[in-house]
Amino acid sequence: MTPITITKENFDSEVLQSKLPVLVEFWAPWCGYCRRITPVLDQLAKQYDDQLVVGKVNIDEQPELEERFGVEIIPTLYLFRGGEASEPIVNPGSKAQIEAWAGL
Repeated sequence: MTPITITKENFDSEVLQSKLPVLVEFWAPWCGYCRRITPVLDQLAKQYDDQLVVGKVNIDEQPELEERFGVEIIPTLYLFRGGEASEPIVNPGSKAQIEAWAGL
């Protein structure tokens, strides 16, 4: 599966009500580091297809979600399980770091 686009309109249904854990990245197109970890998130979406949903929130298009979660630095990742957000990870350094943080 490829990462899904998360918006304020679909946040509840795609993230909070998901039966699978949802890894959500807050990002922006102008963020160089965000672009560098895109392939990692794509790999995670494919590798853990049956265990995890990967979603992306473009903060330029979804400032309400950025504010709701207090995102100050991007990329910031949250893992939602049963509608509850984990502690975020900011600027993860590697795929292994994301996997360890997410318990994959």
